[in-house]
Amino acid sequence: MMKISVLEGGQRLDVFLANETQNLTRSRIQKLISDGHITVNQKPQKANFRLKAGDEVEVFVPEPKSAEIMAQEIPLDIVYEDKHMLVVNKPQGMVVHPAAGNFDKTLVNALMAHCGDNLSGINGELRPGILHRIDKDTSGLLLVAKDDRAHLGLAAQIKEHSLTREYLCLVHGKIKADSGCIDAPIGRDEKDRKKMTITQKNSRNAVTHFFVIERFDKYTFVRCRLETGRTHQIRVHMSKNSHPIVGDAVYGKKKEEFKLNGQLLHAHMVGFVHPITNEYMEFSREIPEYFKEVLETLRRRQL
Repeated sequence: MMKISVLEGGQRLDVFLANETQNLTRSRIQKLISDGHITVNQKPQKANFRLKAGDEVEVFVPEPKSAEIMAQEIPLDIVYEDKHMLVVNKPQGMVVHPAAGNFDKTLVNALMAHCGDNLSGINGELRPGILHRIDKDTSGLLLVAKDDRAHLGLAAQIKEHSLTREYLCLVHGKIKADSGCIDAPIGRDEKDRKKMTITQKNSRNAVTHFFVIERFDKYTFVRCRLETGRTHQIRVHMSKNSHPIVGDAVYGKKKEEFKLNGQLLHAHMVGFVHPITNEYMEFSREIPEYFKEVLETLRRRQL
């Protein structure tokens, strides 16, 4: 039980717990609150409940449930693996974790077969080991935790923005500046709840740094470095910057000249401090073949 001091009064319940509990992620705290496992003065409250001096906060963390996920022998491109974590190169078209309409053939199904019970349970039964995600139609590198200690250490780096994540993408239009920074908050689109948008309402800060690699007549090959990691961040930022990603069916152009199955966006590099050994590690994977073919087509046009 935690008793709120005068100095701590006025804080939101979820913010207070995020600062006070070192072994729980912000998303885990919010799930515990919504499930009624966190009480204030013996009564469940919402995440935005404002605490007062003298309030008593209790946190009950239930034992992790056995993951109700079917292990499936699906080939994995494992870039790095030890007894604490993995770095996996996800192909375009693969969903990261089970959800409505996608309960099998996901990355998690493949990880369950590869790792068995050796996956962190912090994110709950449908997302064992998953620290962050990339969209179904985005390819590239993902970190996966095998135990809770590794999960918490890597999650802390994501929260502190000390994890390095770089993406390569092809966008419409010719970007004039060699580099730049897009600093615009992202939140759920009120008109279409499946989409994200730049908004000041119910949003979170989002920062993307971009660097031009190569220019073509109507396209630009770009490297993006994430300072934050919001849902669809690069796709939204580049689209709102008048340079949507080629092949993006949600935020891009309706008519595309290339026959693509998704956006040309690839998480090509990740850098982090190993949560157990404290060694800095960095991994990269080149863009997939279908992405290379589009670039080669554009280069031939330049000749």
